[in-house]
Amino acid sequence: VIVAVAESRTKAPCFSLEDRVRLVNLVVADLPNVEVHSFDGLTVDAARRMGANAILRGLRAVSDFEYEFKLASMNRKLNPDIETMFLTPSENLAYVSSSLVREIASMGGDVSHFVAPAVMEALESLCKSSE
Repeated sequence: VIVAVAESRTKAPCFSLEDRVRLVNLVVADLPNVEVHSFDGLTVDAARRMGANAILRGLRAVSDFEYEFKLASMNRKLNPDIETMFLTPSENLAYVSSSLVREIASMGGDVSHFVAPAVMEALESLCKSSE
């Protein structure tokens, strides 16, 4: 399994690409079959370069489906050898999003139920440094 961390030009992530890769590596450190890589550009191109034949995407709610379906269709057109598969979360986590977690954390709220301990520590440090 390869966790591919995107540069993300359209979003405003809390952490730099390097920090996000470092945090993901900490979270998956006990999983011997998981690699973490960063990339810039098209996901389907990164998947090809990494030798992947499938992309796993998460669907939290019905509202995600239309966008994800379009993305999967475009990726199939760009590279028909790479399949997109969708995973759904447990019902108790379907409402969790990075933007909500970021907002709650920035206001001093407890997000420990939504993120790994390493991410919680990084968010606490980030919030303290912005005060």
